[in-house]
Amino acid sequence: MRCRFPMKDVAFQSGLSLATVDRVLNERPGVRATTRARVAAAVEELERQYGAAGFAGRRLAIDIVMEAPRRFSDAVRSAFEAEMPGMRPASVAARYHLAERMREGDLASILTAIAKRGSHGVLLKAPSTLATAEHAHRLTAAGIPVATYVTDIAPDCRIAYVGMDNRIAGASAAHLMGHMLGGTPAGVLLNLSSASFAGETERVAGFRDVLTRRFPALTVETVSEGHGVHRETFQHVVEALSRNPALTAVYSAGGANAAILEAFAHERRPIRVFAAHDLDAANRRLLKEGRLTFVIHHDFRQDARTACQVFLHHHRMLPTQFAAAPSQICIATPYDV
Repeated sequence: MRCRFPMKDVAFQSGLSLATVDRVLNERPGVRATTRARVAAAVEELERQYGAAGFAGRRLAIDIVMEAPRRFSDAVRSAFEAEMPGMRPASVAARYHLAERMREGDLASILTAIAKRGSHGVLLKAPSTLATAEHAHRLTAAGIPVATYVTDIAPDCRIAYVGMDNRIAGASAAHLMGHMLGGTPAGVLLNLSSASFAGETERVAGFRDVLTRRFPALTVETVSEGHGVHRETFQHVVEALSRNPALTAVYSAGGANAAILEAFAHERRPIRVFAAHDLDAANRRLLKEGRLTFVIHHDFRQDARTACQVFLHHHRMLPTQFAAAPSQICIATPYDV
């Protein structure tokens, strides 16, 4: 076994004698497999400690580019600012490029400027379009890794996806809603901010799949392109309610939930079950007031840690076996806030 550390350091780290470590490192016979494993683990730990010491003082600057309602981007920014001071082995700082609506030209300008200036990584929440994929490819070609957040693009355009499994989240919403409605016929208003966000369309696919198989008495009316903006979403929902008198439940995959509630109140229509996404400040308030039935969410701070670790790993500052796992899906009720 090759080792660049003094035998006494390996012996101390492993808790074995110098003679035993000598036999293992020089691959002599008569050593148990468990002993060899202890020495290998000790060497791996020394490598990790050496790497951490070597990276101490190094600073990574990442760019967070998000098209999202301010209530969501504010929650994400707070999560990053809470997590970044504790990142190791290198410190991480973020530059934020946040907007509720980004035209294709706006996104292109931001990503082009990042490519020229340089970055240790770009975390991207943007529509899954050909243009977005092309920009991601250009950043990668410039040596800048791209990871996606909450909504995804083609896997060959990024190094990792950060966030929960959106299809499972949608399936979970359908499972709970179907049981809450008791199998009685009902119409469900399904709200997306935009069909161009792959994450939201994955939620819809999971939701529809469970309804079709388990709760065929529930029908779906989809509204989209409100972009999480109050006025636009309100108008889309009012139009849907005028078309469909059976709507008595809501699955909001795309936000602007206050606007949806206002539209139902405007049309004097009750809501039996309202399922929403993300525990931002607005949804916490609506949930506490009992105006939302449940909220599907994931830990923004866990996402922030994972995103930073993805870029640290790309720059060889974390063990090679590191892999980003989907965020755990949680369900919040009015009793949780």
